[in-house]
Amino acid sequence: MHKEIQGLKGPHGQQGFTLVELSIVLVIIGLIVGGVLVGQDMIKAAELRSTISQIEKYNTAVNTFRDKYRYIPGDINQTHAVNVGLYNRTANVNAGNGDGNGLLESCGANPTTAGLGTLGGCETLLFWRDLSDARMTEGNFQNILVTSGSGGTAIAIAAIPNFFPEAKLGRGNRIAVMSNGGTNFYQISGVSAVSNAGAYTLTPNMSPFEAFNIDSKVDDGLPLTGVARAAYSTTVLNAVPAVNTNIPPGPNNGGTPGNTVSDCINGDANTATSTDPYHTAVDAHANLPACQLRFRFN
Repeated sequence: MHKEIQGLKGPHGQQGFTLVELSIVLVIIGLIVGGVLVGQDMIKAAELRSTISQIEKYNTAVNTFRDKYRYIPGDINQTHAVNVGLYNRTANVNAGNGDGNGLLESCGANPTTAGLGTLGGCETLLFWRDLSDARMTEGNFQNILVTSGSGGTAIAIAAIPNFFPEAKLGRGNRIAVMSNGGTNFYQISGVSAVSNAGAYTLTPNMSPFEAFNIDSKVDDGLPLTGVARAAYSTTVLNAVPAVNTNIPPGPNNGGTPGNTVSDCINGDANTATSTDPYHTAVDAHANLPACQLRFRFN
């Protein structure tokens, strides 16, 4: 019996590949494809670990800064900042611009009651400038815009790298800071602009699968409870996302999944509970860029 496949002859009558040779080729192709898929999973896992490590490093830097200067970055008052060689924030000395109250706030007469800790400007941007000037973080955040949030000049997309560090997760994710309810937070989100009123242009560049895996490693794996929580907004930080009742994929009760507020969390939109999970049950939702994620300061 001939082992070669009949009819596979070259122009000069050479015999074609044997079944054994074809089998070997198919095995090699399978190994290559499998290796590529495993490699992609390893890259994603490394990105998630690096992002978690990045937040931990910022927490360490904040604690080191507080031990050295007695204030958290961004919140240090003008007199003390000048005395220790940090940025002079005299351009807009008011609440939310180095008032020493322990909260990262935007500019305004009363940021705490007005909720301006969720906007961009003053302390929420001075945070990165102070860490940079103190040589306690990677990056060089020098182009501080002190009065953003109080009639300042807007931050355009081209200038965003001067104000916000890039998250190790990549894909356009940045890390911003803010306060809400007497607590300071980091938030991972796409940041493409800040208006002269401090309003962000935010995009959810993290998938529910990625958010769940990060949350599970640092907290309880649930989007509405704990130290790490899901967030979603196009204008302010720390906004709680709605839940999605569309299974199979929605949004809006059918159709193709979209980049919407409801794609991050899976549950009953009318009775959202602390046990609602990330939207990882349906693959089409699980890998959508539909989440932002916030972390409470340590």
